[in-house]
Amino acid sequence: MPQRVNRQFRLAARPVGEVKETDFAYREELIPTPKDGEILVRNIYLSLEPTHRIWMSDRDGYMPPVELGAVMRGMTISVVEESKNPEYQQGDLVRGLLGWQDYTLLTAANTRFVSKVDASLLPGKLPAYLGPLGMTGCTAYFGLIDVGQPKAGETILISAAAGAVGSMVGQIAKATGCRVVGTAGTDEKCSWLKEELGFDETINYKKYQPGAELEAAVARACPNGIDIYFDNVGGAILDAALSQVNLYARIPLCGLISTYNSQEPVPGPYNYSQIMMKRVRVQGFIVGDYYPRWPKAIAEIARWIKEGKIKYSLEIVKGLENAPRSLLKIFQGTNQGKIIIKLSDEPG
Repeated sequence: MPQRVNRQFRLAARPVGEVKETDFAYREELIPTPKDGEILVRNIYLSLEPTHRIWMSDRDGYMPPVELGAVMRGMTISVVEESKNPEYQQGDLVRGLLGWQDYTLLTAANTRFVSKVDASLLPGKLPAYLGPLGMTGCTAYFGLIDVGQPKAGETILISAAAGAVGSMVGQIAKATGCRVVGTAGTDEKCSWLKEELGFDETINYKKYQPGAELEAAVARACPNGIDIYFDNVGGAILDAALSQVNLYARIPLCGLISTYNSQEPVPGPYNYSQIMMKRVRVQGFIVGDYYPRWPKAIAEIARWIKEGKIKYSLEIVKGLENAPRSLLKIFQGTNQGKIIIKLSDEPG
């Protein structure tokens, strides 16, 4: 009988500029056998995120970079295939940073880095536990609720609003009574935000030159100014938002995807003085800091989904072999919603 193999993608090179498929190396290894205290999990779904670009670099970040030659880091939904740990049973569903591979062996010490998944919150929707009921949803929830502190009647501008996080932020903001404006890079994405998700206004930022043109477009979309700017991209859109902020505006800083591939130093915002003039609070946050509170956020988001207040878009791509190519789509802006790689079948 042939021995089963564990397919993997390992980090082969630090990206220079844009991520390339050749930055990853495909490998096959024998599936390990768990020892006392260990569990073997089969990874079912793998989440792709903009933050992969940060993990691949050797710059200081909120987590250590992935080492060259190591299995690429990634959040998965997985099922316990074999357990020699009394806290886990065969068939348990878990979530954790278990990597770009078919199987992961967890030692007794490393099981603290996974959490069990309560699939009853949204039955039959397991991929959602990497989207609205996972890191994506929690990023939107805590970034808006804790950092943004929205109040009914306020105006929020969201960059990359058709992305996985941005689309969630907009819907949560609508649920709290805000006027919601989003930026996106195509007319199709803008139409989806208004017609499907209920955004009040949208801006196709690619139709405007950075600077005065884009600032004027933001001013037209936000005639009462901006109370919250949820920043996923940095760059020119951040500058345009700063030109229209109200007194005591809040800026949850979630990501800077427009700068991740830059090879030269990135200039700071040209409208930086607005932060002082308008007494703006800018706060970066990392969703992992809120990990102990994830269950509460996930339960509330699941309720909103069941009530029809939140819709979500998942782009599910079948096959580990398609992970590198699919990651590139995030930086090219050709995805709509969350990209998830299906690695294996769900438990029967």
